[in-house]
Order: sequence, then structure tokens, then C-alpha cells
Amino acid sequence: MSDSKVQTTLIDRVQAVAENLTATEQRLISELLKAPHAVAIGTSSEFAARLGVHEATTSRLARKLGFSSYSQFRDELRREFLKVADPAERISATLNDARTHGFLPLLVESELAALKAMTDHVTDAKILEATEKLDRRRVFIHGHGNAEALAVLMERRLRRLGIDSHPLTGTRRDLAEQMLTLSGDDALLLFAFRRQPPDYARLMDVATEVGASTVVIAGTVGASLTPRPQVLLSAPRAGMPDSFQTLTVPMTICNAINLALAARRGGDALSKLDRLGDLISRFEKGYAR
Repeated sequence: MSDSKVQTTLIDRVQAVAENLTATEQRLISELLKAPHAVAIGTSSEFAARLGVHEATTSRLARKLGFSSYSQFRDELRREFLKVADPAERISATLNDARTHGFLPLLVESELAALKAMTDHVTDAKILEATEKLDRRRVFIHGHGNAEALAVLMERRLRRLGIDSHPLTGTRRDLAEQMLTLSGDDALLLFAFRRQPPDYARLMDVATEVGASTVVIAGTVGASLTPRPQVLLSAPRAGMPDSFQTLTVPMTICNAINLALAARRGGDALSKLDRLGDLISRFEKGYAR
């Protein structure tokens, strides 16, 4: 069994009980997905100490995820996640010597480590599954907070491939009006990082009601999202521990989806790009008189 398959299994376990997870348990899940190697080699009390909670909380979480004890839960983590080196080990020296090496080298090491670890969480098969769901007549896209930048990126990239992309922005009344024409022929693409976005559940509920495809690109909060999307692409983001997080990892996932969509659409996608090149040339140079 591959590490990526095991990671999917862990996410499936969490999603199965997501509606019953407490806020503290959701934070523990997020911490686990950030550093599965560290949690696997540590004790229950050490895991609890990472968030300053009681040790009994980690045991309850293990049982809620379907394990008879925390020991069984940890054994499963060790069996799977200790097969590969923890990316944190590759950047620990840089973290300890930040003053010497500088902030830019530190950030580069952190980003590279997260990108290398990304395939432990998101497989190419998942990318292709998401691509199939997004290969629709129209795709409605919503990103809250920093994720707005990725929503804009995907709107432009999908439009270039000939997909009618619709950004979901504004007030809740605006969102309601923009979702009015969503149908079973369409897809909904959402982003979620530090916590579940305020309008996530409402958007997902509408998509489910009309039968639209749903895809979510998320950070470690992904497994705790409710309702559950049809396809979840969830991976820890790069950045400094306990500090700001960057968009490098989710942007890479977006680019992988765009490449897969271009390959899936074949000649039609290429013809749209050729047409775009012609239009850009005409707009930049002006029309011939």
C-alpha cells in the first residue's frame, strides 16, 4: 500500500466523522497532517502538548477515528509515515540557523520541502479525478481571504481552455444570485485553508441539491470540511511553522489540474489557445483598417 493511499484513508476516516469533531479535535487533525512523522514517533502526551490540550483528548480522537486505542492509532501512523523522511528534517538545520542563512534561503528550503511532500498527500490519480469533475460547460469558483488569488488564477486559466468560469464574490446576497443558474451540468471549485470558509456549507449544499460536481483544494483543514466534496485535494501548505502560510502548494495543485485539463480536452483546448493568441495580437496591435 502506498503512502498516498494511506493518506487518503486517513482523510476518509476524518471525513466520515467530520460533523462530530469538536473544534479542538479539528485542530489536532490539522496538526497531525502538518507533521505526521513527528506525531508518529511521539507519545500521546507529546501530541497533546503541541496544542496544549489534555492527553485524554488525543485518545478520544483516536477512538473517534475508528481505532481501539491511541497505541493502535500511533502504530498505524508509524507503519505508514515512517517509510519516508519527514520534510521537517530537511529544513530543521535552516530553521535553527535562520540568522546565519537569511530569510530567503530559509523560505526556499521550506517551500521545497513542502512541494516534495505534496505527493504524499495528493496523488496524480486524484488530480485526474478532479480534472474529470471540472471538465464541464461551466465552473463556479469561490476563494475566501488569501484564496481569492487562486480563484482569480483558476478563473483565467479555465477560461483560456474554453470553460465558462464564474467567480463567486461579494455579499451572501450576491453569492445567492450568482449561484442561481448553477445546474447539474456545472462544477463548483472551492478553496479552504486555515479554517472552513464562512459560506462553504451553503455553497456545497446548493451544488449538491442541483447535482453539480464539487472539487475542493485545501490545506490541512480539508479532512474536517463539511459537507464532504466529491473530490478533495488536501495538502499542508508551505511556510514558516506557526506563522504565515504561502500559496505555493495549492497553486502547484491548480497548475497540475490545468495541465491535465488541457491534455483531456486535446485539440479543442489548443484551438482555444490559438484563438486567444490571435485575439491578444489584434487587441494589442489594433484592427487593420
